[in-house]
Amino acid sequence: MKTKFLLGLIAIFIIAGCSKDDDNNPSNEMETDVYVVGYEGNVAKLWKNGVATNLTDGNKNAAAQSVYVAGNDVYVTGYENNGTKDVAKLWKNGTGINLNNGNYNAAGRSVYVAGSDVYVAGYENNGIHDMAKVWKNGVETNLVNGTSSYIFSVHGSGNTIYVGGHESNGTKYVAKLWKNGTATNLSDGSRNTFLLSVFVSGNDVYATGYDEPSESQRVAKLWKNGVAENISDGSRQTVPASVYALGTDTYVAGYEFSGVKRIARLWKNGTATNLTNGNNNASAWSVYAAGNDVYMAGYEENAAAKKIAKIWKNGVATNLTDGSKDAEAKAVFVSQSERNHFNN
Repeated sequence: MKTKFLLGLIAIFIIAGCSKDDDNNPSNEMETDVYVVGYEGNVAKLWKNGVATNLTDGNKNAAAQSVYVAGNDVYVTGYENNGTKDVAKLWKNGTGINLNNGNYNAAGRSVYVAGSDVYVAGYENNGIHDMAKVWKNGVETNLVNGTSSYIFSVHGSGNTIYVGGHESNGTKYVAKLWKNGTATNLSDGSRNTFLLSVFVSGNDVYATGYDEPSESQRVAKLWKNGVAENISDGSRQTVPASVYALGTDTYVAGYEFSGVKRIARLWKNGTATNLTNGNNNASAWSVYAAGNDVYMAGYEENAAAKKIAKIWKNGVATNLTDGSKDAEAKAVFVSQSERNHFNN
């Protein structure tokens, strides 16, 4: 009997000890933060998980165009008017700096961080026409020499940085991709072709934009490593604004004009899905894929023709603004981190 009693105490102790250890063992979970930037009224805005922060005070017109999260730092680029001109801006954790002197209109269109280097792609007017520019850690570089040109996107892999945009050849715009400052033409210049987004995944470089076979046509295009594919047939005006690749899947966000209204659209591996029903003008300006989820940022007008900033997650829309002022969500970035949770 004594032996059985001691064995029972040992068993209770082991069970209790195991239970306590289990309660204190961490379980790893992925925590997801969704960052969106854009504007509401005159105010440049940042939304984190749907909660808004003003980047400007609203005294002068401003808009945020792109967001990138690196570690604990949140970088946003866009512009703010100084009373006479739009000034290209970079905000780091809410604190803004001017990227140009404000003598001419300028804007940051895209931001990308590689290690300790922060790249902003955009343009500045030179008094005659707009000029493609890249600011690296605040220092500007002109990518073209005196011709009308625009940069809309910057992305990279390691020390290799790609920027995408277009440059006039005198009569037409040519889609161009710059790799570490060296340009490659993606179109032949026979008709207007515009490049709006670039994304690097492994060894593959994706770009999206559109060309104009005629004044009434806009054909959406996707380039992979310089090879073009049409993702619309030209029967309607179609504009793809953003590209993202994850694994073997490629996502493009934009809009198609129905003949009456713009319809927000997602192309996955070239197959189109409408995000809106066409009753109100809408567009998706940015796409980001994380795990099994696809996030898109854009806008849809309400019945009063006011633009409402929206984010779609797997096709389900959430309003970021109430429609009292014009607003658009221009870019989305998803940050995921592994967090330890203790059950005690």
